[in-house]
Amino acid sequence: MIIERTGLPAAGTLYVVATPIGNLNDLSPRACDTLKNCDLIAAEDTRHTGILLKHFRIGTPQLSLHDHNEGARAIDIIALLREGKSVALVSDAGTPAVSDPGFELVRAVAAEGINVIAIPGPCAAIAALSIGALPTDRFCFEGFLPARGAARKLRLKALEREARTLVIYEAPHRVRETLQDCVAAFGAARPAAAVREATKLHETTYRGSLQALLDRSGTDADFSRGEIVLLIGGAAQAQSGDEDSEAQARLDKVLTALMAELPLKQAARLAAQITGARDNEAYKRALFLKEQSASH
Repeated sequence: MIIERTGLPAAGTLYVVATPIGNLNDLSPRACDTLKNCDLIAAEDTRHTGILLKHFRIGTPQLSLHDHNEGARAIDIIALLREGKSVALVSDAGTPAVSDPGFELVRAVAAEGINVIAIPGPCAAIAALSIGALPTDRFCFEGFLPARGAARKLRLKALEREARTLVIYEAPHRVRETLQDCVAAFGAARPAAAVREATKLHETTYRGSLQALLDRSGTDADFSRGEIVLLIGGAAQAQSGDEDSEAQARLDKVLTALMAELPLKQAARLAAQITGARDNEAYKRALFLKEQSASH
């Protein structure tokens, strides 16, 4: 096994390079060296990455790779890697493939047995967690919620009993609407934090209950400006058998209604999403209810 100690690109290697989310000084020396010395940079937006490259006087050629062409680009990049070229993958900001393009490429390259190496660095989710003053020992990264209200409400409802800190990315023009949905799903008193413009000049962190954040979003014009990471404290875990019984009764009620209209598997899957139950738990309960109904 060859162990790479220099941090510089090796032939036939895909480098997944994290880039600054705001402050250009956050580009690590290793990331800078990789971008300078690789054969090609696959960038989400070549114009955006061009600003970064110009700042660091990097002349490496770029190739666009975004959500709409990733599958086709993966074929071209794999061909270059097979020729012994080194390619660096970057997104507009932060770590590629984390709510950004790159997953399909990494999976395709790994499936070919070609080396993939991480050049770690900035990530908005981790930056926000580090200053949000909510538990960080366990967290659940949700990325971007559905843009449509009904789908977003359904997803939040499924997270109602999640005990880990939730990490959500949200666009500034939707943040107030999302906070309203969060209050409805989790309750006004649930602790939360919103980090906007992390690492940038106007970085701001809002902390308090979900209701307090919602109220602030209505009076502070800056709240809905720039990139937002929303952190929500986890649900208190069930402390008694009564709560478990209440959850099962709710699951049974939802399953009974859905099974009257839908096939069992589909009803169980949808019931799990609505109640926050595990898929296998909902399916087993659906089978039990079906057997009970058949025996009467």
